[in-house]
Amino acid sequence: MTASTFRFEGPSIEQAAVRDAQSPFFWSPALLNGQLTTTVPRELVHRAAVAEVMLTGWQRLSDTRFTMTAQWPRGHSFFTMANRTHHDPLMAAETIRQIGALLAHAEFGVPFGHQFLMEGMTLTVHPEEIGVGPAPAALDIDVTCTDVRRRGGRLTGMCYETRVLREGRPAASGRISFTVIAPAVYRRLRPQRVFDPGHRPLPLTAPVAPSTVGRLSPTDVVLSPTGEPDRWQLRMDTRHPVLFDHQVDHVPGMVLLEAARQAATAVLGGPSILPVGLDCEFHKYAELDLPCLIDALHLPKDAPDAPETVLVTGHQDDQPVFTTTLTTTPSD
Repeated sequence: MTASTFRFEGPSIEQAAVRDAQSPFFWSPALLNGQLTTTVPRELVHRAAVAEVMLTGWQRLSDTRFTMTAQWPRGHSFFTMANRTHHDPLMAAETIRQIGALLAHAEFGVPFGHQFLMEGMTLTVHPEEIGVGPAPAALDIDVTCTDVRRRGGRLTGMCYETRVLREGRPAASGRISFTVIAPAVYRRLRPQRVFDPGHRPLPLTAPVAPSTVGRLSPTDVVLSPTGEPDRWQLRMDTRHPVLFDHQVDHVPGMVLLEAARQAATAVLGGPSILPVGLDCEFHKYAELDLPCLIDALHLPKDAPDAPETVLVTGHQDDQPVFTTTLTTTPSD
């Protein structure tokens, strides 16, 4: 396999401006040679909107090791902490998620149209390294693929571990495992109703108060009240431009992670929380046309100064959909 890279090292914007200032048309050879920072193709990370692409480049180091670059904006329409002092840890989760899709398509030959089933995710963030600064956060990511599974030469799944560096310092790390499903197999596995043109999701339910789940806008709330303590119904707003970036036949995993974060915020009773650890297992697809109940349990501490931990589970038809253990520190 030949190495591939989308990371270009060229003159800075300031250098190019000084060098080309004499030009009445202000152009730079960098524009013609493609030597400017850009995102990777949105299709490779399963995003419809270019604005939702976090990765900016990648290079293969070996059959199982890669280096990548990414950028986190100072502000985002959804992945933004209420206090705006830190980058949202779920943006780190989304960045790591995008890595798997990119590698599967660009480096392991998975055709477009195949489906990805995320099986598990772990995430650890270092709060001191994810503060919002005067410029977007430029990131370098080390990626190691493990347990690469193939059948007949075609990738069927793998795990990968990531280490996210900001200015050379560890900002986050994570691990994801996923399975790749061919279109014909996917149709056999999924309920036939989801392929019906008339298939519709549940009517949109009312949100809980945004302030109780660390949100500023009700449109970003993914929990609806049930009248029972520490239990909610998943609110599936398929019109949400980030959580439902494109049409899907099931609830995206990032929606379930956001539900876990909001449920933990409600249980802990603070205005917002800063997740520093996530350990998630996804047991089955969450269907759009069935109620999904979200339960949260505040776990006891091992020591007085230990971080807070909340166990969040989701069920549909009494069947487990996902389980998340979320560790957090308060965020004023």
